[in-house]
Amino acid sequence: MRFRPCIDIHNGKVKQIVGGTLTDAGDHARNNFVSDRDASWYAGRYAKDHLSGGHVILLNAASSEYYAHTKAQALRALQAFPGGLQAGGGITPENAAQFLDAGASHVIVTSYVFRDGRLDEDALMRMVRAAGREHLVLDLSCAQDEQGQYRIVTDRWQKMSEMVLDGALLSELSGSCDEFLVHAVDVEGKQKGPHSDVLRILSSYAAISDTPVTYAGGIASMEDIERIRREGKEQVDFTVGSALDLFGGNLSYEDLAARYS
Repeated sequence: MRFRPCIDIHNGKVKQIVGGTLTDAGDHARNNFVSDRDASWYAGRYAKDHLSGGHVILLNAASSEYYAHTKAQALRALQAFPGGLQAGGGITPENAAQFLDAGASHVIVTSYVFRDGRLDEDALMRMVRAAGREHLVLDLSCAQDEQGQYRIVTDRWQKMSEMVLDGALLSELSGSCDEFLVHAVDVEGKQKGPHSDVLRILSSYAAISDTPVTYAGGIASMEDIERIRREGKEQVDFTVGSALDLFGGNLSYEDLAARYS
């Protein structure tokens, strides 16, 4: 079980946002935190503390007027920690090499391989050929639907797909990627604790698989992290956003870096 740090970039700024509030219209999101530091500062800190395997996420659409600034920040972060960070947000076969060449260990993909609510197997194979399975992370971030199922959300968490997050889906996709990243969108940025149902799904899968899984969403305390450790049988990694003191919260980055690197 490892602490995976994060750098979320929106409108050219390192931010922590409330999950589910992001919209392309007006490039709007409700912010928990907006940093006055460059993304490369965070990447340099993670490199200094040997915290590899974190992720840099571009939260603007490629059509956004802010995208160029957001992308520039992301590339600077990757260059500050070569091989130590993963890059996600608008990744396609056409641009994957640019992020990998800039220093990303992996590229993170959701929307390109889930289209019209379903898994596009041809698109997934194109992504595998472009990046290599060993450099591909599938982001299976999810939200609960009206029937209580947890469905994969795409397009910066704005569209709910037909794909249900469960052990069968994780097993099916594990042959096409090196890792999974899962944000529990319903609790993302709210600091109300991890989502029990999502954690249960990931924990059950992690117990029988050697494909790394990282959980994100709602973590607010060391007790929450202990719960992930216990329920995940030390197999589920985690990331902390708004609750981390680097992003204005109360959880000590230094403590997490020392204990879970």
